[in-house]
Amino acid sequence: MTLFSETAGHGPDLVLLHGWGLHSGVWEETAAALAENFRVTLIDLPGHGRSPWLAGHYSLTTLAQQLLASAPPHAMWLGWSLGGIIALHLAAQHPERVNKLMLVASTPKFVNAADWQHGVAAGTLDEFVRALTSDYRSCIKRFLALQLRGSAQAAQTLRRLNAIAFRHGEPDPRALSAGLALLRDSDLRDELGSITCPALVIAGERDTLTPVDAQRYLAAHLPQAHLSVIAGAGHAPFLSHTQEFMRVLNEFMHQ
Repeated sequence: MTLFSETAGHGPDLVLLHGWGLHSGVWEETAAALAENFRVTLIDLPGHGRSPWLAGHYSLTTLAQQLLASAPPHAMWLGWSLGGIIALHLAAQHPERVNKLMLVASTPKFVNAADWQHGVAAGTLDEFVRALTSDYRSCIKRFLALQLRGSAQAAQTLRRLNAIAFRHGEPDPRALSAGLALLRDSDLRDELGSITCPALVIAGERDTLTPVDAQRYLAAHLPQAHLSVIAGAGHAPFLSHTQEFMRVLNEFMHQ
């Protein structure tokens, strides 16, 4: 079995990866605009959207292998949140497949630790793990609301995300649980120095899930990275501040 993917447009190849609990439909408007100048491939992560749950060990390494099987041989990669973490690992392990790297609301380490205070508290993520067992649909909605806390367009953007969330059915609970485990356990700080392709880090000024300081660290430790902070934006700047997001993205991709 393979992951669901769809491709549109003409030009240099570009792959878009979504975040936890959602699917590639979150990129609908972004992809349509980008398809005017790029060949855009959207992929649903395993157990999300229209992709089946793929049995076996669920790790960044296996996810990268599954995604590469559905992706063009050489492309630019744009990842949001969990999708950005996966794209980071993919770029480190398979540099020959990545032209440029665009990371939106992403971080090398999602959860706080003794030597890392730029994430969320471990207890916050543990609450979502427990909630999955009782009502995962409500859990997803709570996670979406947490993503947008503090954003200048929080209510409007949350309505859009809730409308998108279950458009292609409900995600597999196994995928949701495995995704939270990846967010809890992944630490890519040691991999950043090996990612030598040009990279763009797009941060929301008011992001509470992946704070700006985490993304400053990310940009500072990637050898060829540029940081762009979008004022007033939260965790989903491509939805809440579309015009500014597209301007920054296009400037980087056309360099």
